[in-house]
Amino acid sequence: MKKLLITMLCLLVSASSSIYGEQKVTRDTPVLVPVNNDPTVSFILWFKVGSQNDPPGKEGLASITASMLADASTQKNSYEEILDKLFPLAASYNASTSVEMTVITGRTHKDNLKEYYPLLIDAILLPAFKQEDLDRIKSQVLNYLEHTLRYSSDEELGKAVLYNEIFAGTPYGHIPSGLVESVRSITIDDVKKFYEEHYRSGNLTIGVGGGYDHALVRELQSDLKRLPPGAPKAIPKPRTKTLKGVNVSIVAKDAQATAISIGFPINILRGSKDWYALSIANSWLGQQRNSSSHLYQVIREERGLNYGDYSYIEHFPGGGGRTVPPQNVARRQQIFEIWIRPVPNEARQFALRAGLREFKHLVEHGLSEAEFTLTTNFLRKYVLHYASTTFERLGYAIDDRFYAIKGSHLTNFRKAMDNVKRADVNAAIKKYWQYGNMEIAIVTNDAQLLKDALVNDTPSPITYKTPKPDSILEEDKQISSFPLKVKPENVQIVPVERLFVKR
Repeated sequence: MKKLLITMLCLLVSASSSIYGEQKVTRDTPVLVPVNNDPTVSFILWFKVGSQNDPPGKEGLASITASMLADASTQKNSYEEILDKLFPLAASYNASTSVEMTVITGRTHKDNLKEYYPLLIDAILLPAFKQEDLDRIKSQVLNYLEHTLRYSSDEELGKAVLYNEIFAGTPYGHIPSGLVESVRSITIDDVKKFYEEHYRSGNLTIGVGGGYDHALVRELQSDLKRLPPGAPKAIPKPRTKTLKGVNVSIVAKDAQATAISIGFPINILRGSKDWYALSIANSWLGQQRNSSSHLYQVIREERGLNYGDYSYIEHFPGGGGRTVPPQNVARRQQIFEIWIRPVPNEARQFALRAGLREFKHLVEHGLSEAEFTLTTNFLRKYVLHYASTTFERLGYAIDDRFYAIKGSHLTNFRKAMDNVKRADVNAAIKKYWQYGNMEIAIVTNDAQLLKDALVNDTPSPITYKTPKPDSILEEDKQISSFPLKVKPENVQIVPVERLFVKR
């Protein structure tokens, strides 16, 4: 009898492990984040497709196809009827496309699942692909490319230009929204073909979190098996161009302030020991929206030149509206980026020099013991804020699947703060960061004047409206003459109206 009870207990543990995703992971294994006391249910349906899959001449098709599922009619309901049915449920479903991932996401109170679930499933399995929906979505995308991105957000504009330059000539080489002419050319037939090729059961990972029951997971798996089987051929990881020297793209527009983005590709991905080591150096240099970071202190706190200055070792879209990293924008090729938020036009060259000077010093000297200790203590606690909701935890779990991380990235992150040594951090800096070969995107006015100043390494002294300590003024003398070493042939001026069009 005792042996029988032990055997039954083992079977229960095994079944529990299977339910909670601790078994051997296969392509069909769902990602589950059960939270029994959560009254809501979160869904993330990850299709392994993104803007890298856009056919040449149809840049933007992956994003538009996703919108035609989550922001359009189904065969059972018009777009307006769907909105009317979702409104009393206080629920929604949405689509987001990055270079390698498309996620259909949703969240609802579990009491409303009976009404909500069919709407979500129909959006994926029974899209109507109406011309009126496509026209509306294309109009929104074109308005974003031609107006919002070009003229309403210099910060996002600079980042987009930086990414396009770093990844030029690769499948990553355009933003997910696409190119103006390409978006205009997309037809209903293009959308249907793309959907048929990529929205397949073998190309899907199911994620569910919150207070669900396992009958829901089984139903979801069964329903989504109605998608065609298989998956399209995988696209190889992009091979980025070799950067030589400092390459500058100046976006010429009537800008009231200057936005600056600096970066280069790095061959490191989340989950490795080196990644956690490098994250410590990055946090010290430019932790997102945190006043304790070094760049923030030098450029904003001590000199009051802008709102903030940050750095990243992973793609970080929408930085202006986020305090912590986003989920479900994973990619196999990452970049290092420094983001200098808009500074007065007259201080642009000085701010660029200040950011590059601090980065160069970090690359050459690494972190001190005090800086290392301070930052690891900060990150050990701060990472707890990275996923404060069930939906965010589910998003990270999906990303864990993308990066093939054993266990949990967020748990591993905290553990690493106890195990990584200062020598590991400084070794990672030397291995993955370098100074001198990089892309710089600058959105500003008087572009030719800036180009002349850059290629001539013209000194850029700065004045302040309020008194500054002598120590700051002395350091300013060094910053204002810091050598940039920009060659004339490495600077291009691009009128803003020529962005996001075919070259």
